[in-house]
Amino acid sequence: MKKTSVFTLALLLTLAATTLVQAHCQIPCGIYGDATRFDLMREHVTTIEKSMKSIVALSKADSSSANQLSRWVTNKETHADELTEIVTFYFLAQRIKPAPKSDKKAYAAYQAKLTVLHDIIVGAMRAKQSTDTEHCTRLHKSIDAFEALYKAK
Repeated sequence: MKKTSVFTLALLLTLAATTLVQAHCQIPCGIYGDATRFDLMREHVTTIEKSMKSIVALSKADSSSANQLSRWVTNKETHADELTEIVTFYFLAQRIKPAPKSDKKAYAAYQAKLTVLHDIIVGAMRAKQSTDTEHCTRLHKSIDAFEALYKAK
């Protein structure tokens, strides 16, 4: 009886944690927090940058810091993935609506948003591949550019 309770509790905790990891639902629920998403994107980039700096510092240390080094690499990659998830599942899948080519102004704005979102996805990929903090600088600029385009009506 006790083993069943422990198993049930573990299963419930696992399911709860799994649902919290997703960037946003795809029901669609109609509940959007654009400002929160922009804050989260910036926070992910800041965390990636801190991870990069820690990786560089720990790489110069003795081998006893290998475990901590590995954890910072994992942290950097996780936050890059989460940034990509926000761009993909929140903005591209739900918030950015295609514009007809016949409406040249709207279509140009749509293309500009897609281009900047693509830059963010590529920037996150490049941040995963290195410890060059210039990628983070570019990511911050791309997020700022996208926010300006997104809020322009």
